[in-house]
Amino acid sequence: MVQTRNTILAAVADVARWVFEDPVLELTLDTTSDDVPRWDSMNHIALVVSCECRFDIRFEAIEVEELCCVGELVRLIEDKLALVDA
Repeated sequence: MVQTRNTILAAVADVARWVFEDPVLELTLDTTSDDVPRWDSMNHIALVVSCECRFDIRFEAIEVEELCCVGELVRLIEDKLALVDA
């Protein structure tokens, strides 16, 4: 099933709310770790692993290290899902 950027962003936001324990957290494609108080290195890994589980995909370590904003995470998820759907 092909997911749109907006549906992926919404799912990532749901995962982030759980990881960061913030039920009102709103994410945009431009959101960075500096914008979220609880987004530290440990929660970064928790977010990535939770997204892997949510979307049934796997990231390479180098991909995770290069992420600097939510938009990049969403695009990476889009790319991974496109490979699965191909």
